[in-house]
Amino acid sequence: MSTAEQHDSSAGNEALLGPADIRELAGALGVRPTKQKGQNFVIDANTVRRIVRTAEVRPEDVVVEVGPGLGSLTLALLEAADRVTAVEIDDVLAAALPATIEARLPKKADRFALVHSDAMLVQELPGPAPTALVANLPYNVAVPVLLHMLDRFPTIERTLVMVQAEVADRLAAKPGNKVYGVPSVKANWYADVKRAGAIGRNVFWPAPNVDSGLVSLVRRAEPVRTTASKSEVFAVIDAAFAQRRKTLRAALAGWAGSAAAAEAALVGAGISPQARGEALTVEEFAAIAEHKPAAERPAL
Repeated sequence: MSTAEQHDSSAGNEALLGPADIRELAGALGVRPTKQKGQNFVIDANTVRRIVRTAEVRPEDVVVEVGPGLGSLTLALLEAADRVTAVEIDDVLAAALPATIEARLPKKADRFALVHSDAMLVQELPGPAPTALVANLPYNVAVPVLLHMLDRFPTIERTLVMVQAEVADRLAAKPGNKVYGVPSVKANWYADVKRAGAIGRNVFWPAPNVDSGLVSLVRRAEPVRTTASKSEVFAVIDAAFAQRRKTLRAALAGWAGSAAAAEAALVGAGISPQARGEALTVEEFAAIAEHKPAAERPAL
């Protein structure tokens, strides 16, 4: 037994999965983690406890978890929260998870729900509305899944996701940072975003070739004040960063209809046409969207 496992037992957390439990469970299910699905299972109980603690999961929380895998984090969340709903796309993992919960945490089994689906397709969840999102997100779909869940479930107040370190940096970047881009601005539309720690490679099986990071997102108390719709604002963001080395006058020409129209929108929003997207806040992108010139009426 490893030192970590001894610590787990002495702490009275037998419900949580250790390295041997994970491998035994995977072997019984015939599961071999694949890079294609971005599967890296957390095998360290101390790490999942740290994630739950950092996420500030409360006894009254209804937590949604995306990509629960074999259930390492799920069990720790279920111990701390009122309810947990897990969204799992993999057929084998989805079929096995309820039995794992029943076997290891029977007293909370009735507080667990499973949604067998691609998270990007989820439009509703069973039970009470979720108040928190906590997940170890597959690296290849982390940003779109995160943005979809925040958009679809406005009751999610607090989010903590574990993602590739590079993705964590992008999500939490501020204007002027060289990695500030589309994920940074769109995440900030919904929430105040910050890095919340680093995760080593040795807590995963198999160990990934990249480092991981935790990102905390606390939903804005007030939405971005704008008369433009979310889709209109996001269209500006996409256009600005599609050609991020260009000035906004040039980068937004296609979006506005011409470089002159883009300049008019920028001036109207109080932004220099020579600025670049990486310097702007989400509020400034919203202001540009508000000032998009009306399309010229076709001649009759």
